[in-house]
Amino acid sequence: MKWTMRIALLLGTSLCVVLVLRAGLAPILGLLASAGWTLLWLAPLHALPLGLDVLGWQALLRAAGVDPPRTALARLFVIASCREAVNRLLPVANVGGEIVGIRMLCRVGEAPAPVAAIAASVVAEVLLTIISQLLFAAAGVLLLLYRTGKVAVASELLVGLGLSVPLIAGLYMLVHRGSVFERLLRALEGVLDLPVQLRGLLDQAVALDARLRALLTHAAALFSTMGWQLAGFAAGTLETWLALRWLQHPVGFATAVALESLTQAIRHFIFVVPAGLGVQEAGLVGLGYLLGVGNDASIALSLTKRMREIAFGVPALAYWQLT
Repeated sequence: MKWTMRIALLLGTSLCVVLVLRAGLAPILGLLASAGWTLLWLAPLHALPLGLDVLGWQALLRAAGVDPPRTALARLFVIASCREAVNRLLPVANVGGEIVGIRMLCRVGEAPAPVAAIAASVVAEVLLTIISQLLFAAAGVLLLLYRTGKVAVASELLVGLGLSVPLIAGLYMLVHRGSVFERLLRALEGVLDLPVQLRGLLDQAVALDARLRALLTHAAALFSTMGWQLAGFAAGTLETWLALRWLQHPVGFATAVALESLTQAIRHFIFVVPAGLGVQEAGLVGLGYLLGVGNDASIALSLTKRMREIAFGVPALAYWQLT
């Protein structure tokens, strides 16, 4: 896996360099210079979509029976910031942040941590995020069709999204009906000679499966979480909309939704590339071409997003290390 990620990083970096050179470094720097320090407002603005996501996680934690001190909104916001920073800035294939979040929340308070309940809330949140992102991407395809009239492109994208529906449904049913973590640990136990300490994890795996199945029966909490997540995706579109205006390439909000939703979907689909380097740039350039946004503006937008990720994420990583 390490070699795969290293190769993916090399390819992604090469693709990013090629795209920057083709668009022209001077025009890109000119657009960034024209926006200036105004772009720094995107860092505090990111608190809005992240806060909406946190409200969704809070609903799942409460449905899982986690005690109130651990579900305080401010505390969850800080932990969610660390989760996102780890996933966005470190080579962890978009899953390391979830492990970090579970560990940080388990350390809160003096009472014994309900590890299974906390872990179940995170697993359920990730599953619901996949579903919400699929819906958001579908809305982006429809808006792309509305803005460009390119039926063939929109049809191909919808077919691609449609092919993922059975996989997501199968994953949901597997988590909801099966004993995924218990079976996984038993499979490892049958293949490897697990130490005594790791064999004790079997009981925790059984508890996690039970908590997860129980949590997925709370329909109200699940729909509430998805509603907050979709609101968070919509609020995140403000970053693209404002950034392009400040970069002297204003677009309508529908165009911004199409750009944001499909770029995020591409970046999460090709998750093996650390930080989505090259993937995000290629997605924005391709979609920008369809939507009338120049290559230089698309690359400048991507660099602006990365600047925001660093400005928002590095303090979160520092806090995580300190704690």
